[in-house]
Amino acid sequence: MPQIPTNTPPYPEFLSGANSLTGAMTRTLERYFGNKMTFSVTSTFVNQMKTYQRFSDMADDVVNVRVYQGIHFRTADVVARRHGAHRGHSLQPLLAAASQP
Repeated sequence: MPQIPTNTPPYPEFLSGANSLTGAMTRTLERYFGNKMTFSVTSTFVNQMKTYQRFSDMADDVVNVRVYQGIHFRTADVVARRHGAHRGHSLQPLLAAASQP
């Protein structure tokens, strides 16, 4: 895997916005499609494609990347993902109502 230079941002150690969004997105997709679904994500930055078997596997990767890049400590990412997943879960009734004719 290529090395990506990072400049650690001066973020305070609060919830990770990236993992809050990822948690909400993956929970919403899990509730709609189920967790087991093969899909691929392409990064044009490093010109690579990664294939996942579960939405939760991608969410795990997002937590790890934020830690590996030195942006957050793991706790901020894990708690943010859980918080986002809770938000995604609470969106389910709204999504169901919106899909009704």
